[in-house]
Amino acid sequence: MAARVNAVLLGALACAQAADAGEWRVHPGDDLAGVVRHAAPGDVILIERGHYSAHLLIDKALTLRGVDRPTLNGGGQGDVIHVTAPDVVIDGLIVYNSGAELGDKNSGIYIAPGSHRAKVRACDLAYDLFGVYVEKADDVEVAGNNITGKRDFQSAQRGNGIQVYDTRGAHVLDNQISFTRDGIYVDVSHHAVFRGNRIHHVRYGTHYMNSNDNLWENNWSYLNRGGLALMEVRNQTVRGNVTWGNTDHGIMLRTIQDSIIENNVVVGNGKGFFFYDAEYNVLRGNLIAKNRIGMHLWGGSYRNQVDGNDFIQNEEQVRYVASGDQPWGARAGNYWSNYSGWDQDGDGAGDVPYVANDIVDRLIWRFPYVKIMLHSPAVFTLRLVAQQFPLLRAPSVVDNHPAMLPHHADWRTWLERIRH
Repeated sequence: MAARVNAVLLGALACAQAADAGEWRVHPGDDLAGVVRHAAPGDVILIERGHYSAHLLIDKALTLRGVDRPTLNGGGQGDVIHVTAPDVVIDGLIVYNSGAELGDKNSGIYIAPGSHRAKVRACDLAYDLFGVYVEKADDVEVAGNNITGKRDFQSAQRGNGIQVYDTRGAHVLDNQISFTRDGIYVDVSHHAVFRGNRIHHVRYGTHYMNSNDNLWENNWSYLNRGGLALMEVRNQTVRGNVTWGNTDHGIMLRTIQDSIIENNVVVGNGKGFFFYDAEYNVLRGNLIAKNRIGMHLWGGSYRNQVDGNDFIQNEEQVRYVASGDQPWGARAGNYWSNYSGWDQDGDGAGDVPYVANDIVDRLIWRFPYVKIMLHSPAVFTLRLVAQQFPLLRAPSVVDNHPAMLPHHADWRTWLERIRH
């Protein structure tokens, strides 16, 4: 196929040249924006290592590929790269210093409505307001990027690392995100996969709502205000995630139905799990350890199947306030590190139920100053009397067949890992 460069382009683009058919090579000092304008759909633009001032409009199906990590600098204005066409690929670039206007969604890479099947791979997005902003574009892939925000801004003035709005089929994979407002912000986006991302030093690792039929798998969210927050959703699979060191919650499930939350590690957070208005979900195989509150159930969180989880050394295993007991462990008992029962028949399950809260717990929640009397004879007597007289017992989570041994034999390893 004949080369597309002609005499007019040679004059306009100076040293920038199209090499073989459909491939352009750009060097520092060349007119990168001019090459983008004159390239044909399907062309590949190779950008050599160097620094380029850039506000690129990609309005056709192009591949921009960095050679040895070139830097595109937006100079603190607007979007560095603005994509308006389907099937664009951006690979191996340092995309730096977007504008700072939240209302204008200033981004390192903005993927505009209709830019379906865009791919952003192996880029460093540094000091951008929003790292990658995807709006009304389906089947987009954002994978293997390192995203850091404007860390000298107050949290509320930053954008999000990756924002996904009104999409279907997004794949957000193996990104490293830090010092943005929220790590991954998702709204009205369905049938997506979020896997292998690592997010730290943000407000919420994931801020996610109004989105259904998605997979959250093997993501790490740590040292944030909140880890994973899923709100007003259904049909989620939340599997194999690790949240630790978050000051508020590890995993928040608010107004969520018909979802599976399994095999997550939730360690060393303020609240391990926070449930609000959660119904008809399955929670199984999770390790919930060393949190201030292991699990906080609130706001009508009923009819959930909770089996085979480990509650280990949480200051408060469960905080539950309601008018009736909540039965757990119907299929496989949960393990409770403060269970004081026995297993006389040796079947691996306790012979007496585990009751998570009693009347003393309720008093402490309502009147926190009662804590100063926690080890007094009066409080000890009140607990003893409540155990002997069921009329005094507060409604609680009740596990009728608690496991005698943890399901996670490696739970101590997780506690060691988060210390380092």
